[in-house]
Amino acid sequence: MSNHSHQHHETDGNHHHGAELESQGGHHSHHDHHAHMVEDFKKRFYISLIVTVPILILSPMIQMFINVDWRFTGDLYILFALSTFLFFYGGWPFLTGAIDELQDKIPGMMTLISLAIIVAYVYSTAAVFGYAENEFFWELATLVVIMLLGHWIEMRSVMGASKALEELAKLMPSEAHLIGEDGTVTEVDVTELKHGDQVLVKPGEKVPVDGEILEGKSTIDESMLTGESVPVEKEAGLEAIGGSINGEGSIVITVKKIGSESYLSQVITLVKEAQESQSKAQDLANRAAKWLFYGALAAGIITFTIWISLGYPVSFAMERMVTVLIIACPHALGLAAPLVVAVSTSLAAKNGLLIRDRAAFEGARNIEAVVFDKTGTLTKGEFGVTNIYTYNGFTETDVILNAAAVESQSQHPLAKGVTKKAEEMEIAIHPVQEFQSLTGKGLQGTVNGKQIMVVSPGYVNGLNLNYDHVQFNEWSAEGKTVVFTLIEGKLAGMIALADIVRETAMDAIAQLKKMKIKSIMLTGDNEKVAHYVGKKLDMEEIIAEVLPHEKSEKIDHIQTVEGLRAAMTGDGVNDAPALAKADLGIAVGAGTDVAIETADVILVRSNPLDVVNIIKLSKATYRKMTQNLWWAAGYNIAAIPLAAGALYSIGIVLSPAVGAILMSLSTVIVAINAKLLKL
Repeated sequence: MSNHSHQHHETDGNHHHGAELESQGGHHSHHDHHAHMVEDFKKRFYISLIVTVPILILSPMIQMFINVDWRFTGDLYILFALSTFLFFYGGWPFLTGAIDELQDKIPGMMTLISLAIIVAYVYSTAAVFGYAENEFFWELATLVVIMLLGHWIEMRSVMGASKALEELAKLMPSEAHLIGEDGTVTEVDVTELKHGDQVLVKPGEKVPVDGEILEGKSTIDESMLTGESVPVEKEAGLEAIGGSINGEGSIVITVKKIGSESYLSQVITLVKEAQESQSKAQDLANRAAKWLFYGALAAGIITFTIWISLGYPVSFAMERMVTVLIIACPHALGLAAPLVVAVSTSLAAKNGLLIRDRAAFEGARNIEAVVFDKTGTLTKGEFGVTNIYTYNGFTETDVILNAAAVESQSQHPLAKGVTKKAEEMEIAIHPVQEFQSLTGKGLQGTVNGKQIMVVSPGYVNGLNLNYDHVQFNEWSAEGKTVVFTLIEGKLAGMIALADIVRETAMDAIAQLKKMKIKSIMLTGDNEKVAHYVGKKLDMEEIIAEVLPHEKSEKIDHIQTVEGLRAAMTGDGVNDAPALAKADLGIAVGAGTDVAIETADVILVRSNPLDVVNIIKLSKATYRKMTQNLWWAAGYNIAAIPLAAGALYSIGIVLSPAVGAILMSLSTVIVAINAKLLKL
């Protein structure tokens, strides 16, 4: 199949998703068209196969080959009639494809196949009516059948690769429960929803659109969309993503994004753009197919001329020429790159890596430095308790139980860190009386009849209470925030809190080291915190307190002064210029739309290890592509001289049918090789 028509098919397979989402499940036309073509090739293959059987039985050459004589009067006319049907019915896709290619002035696969079957048909017809010696109808028939089979296999695999998108599209429910002004609930089609509409989502249902929760509490399973395995607790004021699955509570959401604006549609559009964006390897394959056509044509003409000039009969010279033209069909070449692209894009999508720019993704295999933003990328962007130090005979449980009770009344990020620690230690949060917030100092309240205070170091110093200054200074130097717990005016303990480092970040940095890739932290956060996190992760370079515009300048410095190909990983608006500047921009999926818009790859799961996975997948994709291109082109380079009869003197000669079988075999090998791509 020509590369030209190949892209045409690829896009046919993938093109429908945008449209489908705009109408939320409306037009399936493009995909149906592709599915219809697959069915069409399948039908043509089976019918042609059935017709080929009598053609083979009636062929004098085959009878001679198996040493029988089934000749009868008029048998060649029946053979001619069957072959004519086969030529037009089985050969039709190739003939029309060749016309398209020649009109576009890019001859390729279809032109090559058509040339071979036209030559065989015309020559054999001449033989039936006495103008030539041997007929090749059996060659024509086997060629058409095998080519149809090759195309059918190829189109099925291309289609399989575009199914990943279809699966995503299926995540969207088609109906929603609309709440009217008067509170009545009616079933409506999702396409009828407008911004600001209120929708009821019952337990266990899919969320129909992206929106904000107005009332109700529930856990929502977003794993299909974000890769976050644990269902997320949701309440009023939080976002709900269309396509996620509601847990045990009923919620009312107000519609924020519809149709093509929704998260899922954007994901699908991104995957689609990636599958359609031309890759460098693909361009190479396109050029190769064109030259193989010209090469085959030249080789065919030269072959014919040489055998004729050596005094061989026209039929022999013709047969060699036909074989050369058949063998030269670089079918596998047309498949080499697109299949790998399709497989790697859907493999990436399944693993939460959304590729937006194929060329940048292909270049990822050459990355020499990875720059990470800290907050939200290497760390979770939320506080957690790192250390507890106790005094005056109190235990860690006493300290956390009382501190968490008071902190549970506050919305401060530090307070959340303390209450979370209580949950981890399985300590129930006790009720608080007489709670008050002491501005600039801390919090106080009565828990179980005792006066409890959670206060700042300044407040403790003001009271001249005795505590371990060495330990306190050590924690402060690591950029941790320290709070003190007082029970009935006595110092019970000090609690250190810090932004929690993602466990996967350590793994990621260690793997990058193994791959000889430099890891750099680039953050707007303060020096102390940055160094604490950087040291913990064993980063090679730590750059802190940078302003947004300085981030992209720093990337520029790494690229030009240090001469390294750099990837940037970030999640915030402040990372966008740096993401655009880097050789590979990687946005962390939980981040902002701006960051996502400027990135080449998006990590849906916000997992730093996925940065390593992208580089690995890029290397594996490239390896598969080069294997396939070599296999496809190398096959042609070796087979054409054999077909031309270069080894005829020692009795080795390739018939067109064997040529066609080998041809299709190379296609199947390329298809299987592409499918073997694993992360």
